[in-house]
Amino acid sequence: MQDSTPEGIRIAHVGFAVRSIPELLPFYRDVLGMPEAPLADSDGARIAGFEAGGSLVELLEAESADTPVGQFIERRGPGIHHVCFSVDDLDTVLDRCRAAGVRLIDETPRIGAEGRRIAFLHPGSTGGILIELTDP
Repeated sequence: MQDSTPEGIRIAHVGFAVRSIPELLPFYRDVLGMPEAPLADSDGARIAGFEAGGSLVELLEAESADTPVGQFIERRGPGIHHVCFSVDDLDTVLDRCRAAGVRLIDETPRIGAEGRRIAFLHPGSTGGILIELTDP
């Protein structure tokens, strides 16, 4: 029997915009000892994943300068790109965001790098932080 108890909101992953994944792999894998988690590339970014407790760290390297990560690095340099929260019911949370006047980047959920439904919230509505929401 599957447990249907809601998990509540939790950090699913943190995305770091980086100039070069190969340069940083040894630090996360060998120095910190974080196990690699295979992730598919998405949204014009090469993605390397690492397990961090119950969450992931994603290294996002732009495939070209005109991608979202490429534009982020051009404007701000490497650093924290976004935080992803896993929510029990993505559609309900997006409805609450709309009702509260939160600006959505993704009006409807789409499939993200982990094969889960995702939607981004505009940083102009979230205190300057790019927020990604995902199904558990």
